[in-house]
Amino acid sequence: MDTQRTILWLVFGLSLIMLWDRWQAYQRPAVTAPAPAAPTAPAAKAPGGVPTPSGQAATAAAVPSPPGAAPAAGAERVKIRTDLIWAEIDPMGAVLVRAELPTQKLALDWTEQGLARLLGLTDLLHSQGIGHSTGALRGDAHVVLLDTSAGHIYQAQTGLIGGPSGDPFPNHGTTLFEAAAGPRVLGDGQDTLAVRFEAQSGGVRVVKTFTFRRGHYDIQVEHKITNVGSAEVPPSLYLQLVRDGSSAGDDSYFARSYTGPAFYSDVDKYRKISFEDVDKKKADDLKPADNGWVALVQHYFVTAWVPPAGIHREYYAADRDHLYSAGALLKLGTLAAGASTSLAATLYVGPQDQRTLEAIAPGLDLVADYGRLTFIAKPLFWLLGSLHRLVSNWGWAIVLLTVLIKAVFYPLSAASYKSMAKMKELQPKMVRLREQYGEDRQKLQLAMMELYKQEKINPLMGCLPVLVQIPVFISLYWVLLASVEMRNAPWILWIRDLATPDPWFVLPIVMMASMWIQYKLNPTPPDPVQAKMMAVMPFIFGAMFFFFPAGLVLYWVVNNALSILQQWRIGQVVARAKARG
Repeated sequence: MDTQRTILWLVFGLSLIMLWDRWQAYQRPAVTAPAPAAPTAPAAKAPGGVPTPSGQAATAAAVPSPPGAAPAAGAERVKIRTDLIWAEIDPMGAVLVRAELPTQKLALDWTEQGLARLLGLTDLLHSQGIGHSTGALRGDAHVVLLDTSAGHIYQAQTGLIGGPSGDPFPNHGTTLFEAAAGPRVLGDGQDTLAVRFEAQSGGVRVVKTFTFRRGHYDIQVEHKITNVGSAEVPPSLYLQLVRDGSSAGDDSYFARSYTGPAFYSDVDKYRKISFEDVDKKKADDLKPADNGWVALVQHYFVTAWVPPAGIHREYYAADRDHLYSAGALLKLGTLAAGASTSLAATLYVGPQDQRTLEAIAPGLDLVADYGRLTFIAKPLFWLLGSLHRLVSNWGWAIVLLTVLIKAVFYPLSAASYKSMAKMKELQPKMVRLREQYGEDRQKLQLAMMELYKQEKINPLMGCLPVLVQIPVFISLYWVLLASVEMRNAPWILWIRDLATPDPWFVLPIVMMASMWIQYKLNPTPPDPVQAKMMAVMPFIFGAMFFFFPAGLVLYWVVNNALSILQQWRIGQVVARAKARG
């Protein structure tokens, strides 16, 4: 039960996991969006390849072709500007094809500043997928969440299915909508902006209204459906998100987050289905429900359709030529001639602000994914936010949170460091025992146990406190990694963004030095091989943190500094107690 061996393998195992995960990402070929194509004639199936109302939406689903089609001649995109969203809607299907977030700045390219730039390493780092390959700081550019271009496709689509194959209901792939006249910019003193589109096909008229609100990333999208024919019709409304499988490009090199579809309902709860799982048909078992939502998640941002509760819907996800769709199909019942119905859904396009998301729909805040330790991470995030409201700086909030966590675990840490200090005093005796018994492991272990008993030392006290704290450390790691509040959040001086690496590598170097000091304070393992590994581990493990977000490294630096002070103090107390006899 050697404490050093336990800690060594914990650190070494974590390093291997991170390196393996990064190698897998590096080996996986990037998925690029296919170039937009001209519209094709509708096939004799659900328009655009959306699911048919068969009760098995997941198996029938297919990505529409083509989602990036150019608008018809003379039908220019309708451009809308509010305080939080600059949107573009394509009249072909009245599809939201672009959403720029003017208050969300792109992260600074840390490789274009600091030590990397000074040493001329920018191009080398870019070639390895580290940093942004734009060749610019990008600090004044905005985040574009939805986009439709030759290099990237990401859209929010809606439409009707259930009509005759020769004359389908209005949908996103075959129907040109007409935009109603009206303002396109949210003016001063104006709280809402409504933009209306209208189309008629298959004996059905659809009026689609997008309502934008000041200070809101959520858009209210209402569909008013009227049967203008002479026979009954059974329309079903689909709300879907379509994008290619390319990376969001907002991850650090060693800290990757989830990008892909996510679903929530009272039946399935929160469920992620990655692009790879969609390819493997693992979305086929999504259960119907009368509540919930569907989203596409990426680091820090999310797009989600939230249909109204109480209406039956079938969830689905599918892939067609590396374009992925995730959506909900809602049956609207049978409309008699001249009858109308309407349905208003919420479309959220913005950052993963957990308070905002929680207010929009149950479970929507779960897209800020903390993994299986959410029950620990949530209170930590709440505490971090409370500290930020107190000091108005996320860097200092991280420092204060680390201090509070160390204070909570002080009794456990004190027991651990006291055990280590006593074991360090025993190092000469342990070396003599190893020399005495040589390769006889059994006799050596018995002798060491007898020595521990004589000195009243419990070796478990050195490692158990560490094991108890590991879930908290991992939870805090994910809180700092996943929280959008860290984006572009400065700390002091050269740290201008806690979500990107330290451009001057000051924090990683300080962390490496702190790990070396901790190594010197701990008892040296009797095994020479273990001793050498412990000596180099601060440099191996510390080098990885050169590419971690500065906020994560700040946490580890403060945690190590407090641990060093605590361990040194306890070591002094144990030494004085031993000197007094």
